[in-house]
Amino acid sequence: MADSRTPPKETALTDAIIRIGIIGCGQIAQQHLTTYAKIPAAQVVACADIDPAAAVSTAERFGIPNVYYTADEMLDRDDLNAIDVCVHNNLHMPATVAALKSGRHVYCEKPMAGSYRDAVTMSERAAQLDLKLHIQLAQLYTDETRAARELIAAGELGHIYHARSTGFRRRGRPYVDGYGKPQFVQKETAGGGALYDVGVYNISQLLHLLGNPNVERISGKTYQQIDMDAERREVSGYNVEELGLGFVRFEGGQTLDIIEAWAIHLDQFESSSIVGSRGGIRLKPFSFHRGMGDLDINSTANLEAARFRWNSVRGDGNLYSNSQQHWIAALQGRVELLPTAEIALNTMLISEGIYLSELLGREVTAEEVREASVSTALPL
Repeated sequence: MADSRTPPKETALTDAIIRIGIIGCGQIAQQHLTTYAKIPAAQVVACADIDPAAAVSTAERFGIPNVYYTADEMLDRDDLNAIDVCVHNNLHMPATVAALKSGRHVYCEKPMAGSYRDAVTMSERAAQLDLKLHIQLAQLYTDETRAARELIAAGELGHIYHARSTGFRRRGRPYVDGYGKPQFVQKETAGGGALYDVGVYNISQLLHLLGNPNVERISGKTYQQIDMDAERREVSGYNVEELGLGFVRFEGGQTLDIIEAWAIHLDQFESSSIVGSRGGIRLKPFSFHRGMGDLDINSTANLEAARFRWNSVRGDGNLYSNSQQHWIAALQGRVELLPTAEIALNTMLISEGIYLSELLGREVTAEEVREASVSTALPL
């Protein structure tokens, strides 16, 4: 069926200013807007939220001239180049699809959606309309990621065969541990817990370094074991995982193991890592490891100096300094957009595969995950 709204004539995005509308004015929107304020080429000209107080206070704080209380009302404007989606996970798909149907490129907060099925819908609609879809995967822009990619490109790791994705919080569950809103720990709005909230950053970083390989099989387990304030448990309706574990087999034989904690009684985890036949990398603090004859070599790197040269010698550092800077540069035609939607989609497949493995009590195939996934989208 044809779309009822005719997309506006696209503004020349090579112009200096990218005009942005933002859907959702909650906690994460404040972070997005703070970053946009530091990018001269980004101009947020409209915001929308069903909570009038949130919309008005955000507009006042960031000097946004146009305030709306529904996304559709804002999308009727004819002067927006791009839309930034900052609503709860199970609203990502309907908000993104509405923005794409209006003819705008879309930047969406992570995770890509509340379910793999909804993420596929977003990806397919963007492709059908030939519009850019960018997912906020912050770890892709760190100095550690770039340094690792340079070593991999130079062949210093040899044949890469395994990676480890880790994320640690001692006691950092949203709402029940003192920050954020109850919606962050409710499957009905968030879709998942630690894996969807912070695991997406670490998993996507490793997928990026591995070249985003195709998933074959996934096994996993989730837990919610640690005590929490009884009143907050009841008020929040907490029903997502605080610890997610997984093991992924990719086409070609590569593997990835995952541990992601919102809460666990330990002092720390080792950071994420990636290993090959010639060398290995630990990402934070950054270190490179290899053998030379009988010697085991452990090396560190001056990433601050590398960042200076990426900026001043290569001249491309600002194109990859953070997710939003990269997004604006891509809309201006100054850089090719990283395949964040494809990486985010694979991340969703893995996370949902862990949930399905937990449910069935066995390893699952990627095809089983695709077949079992259903939409969890809420009305926008």
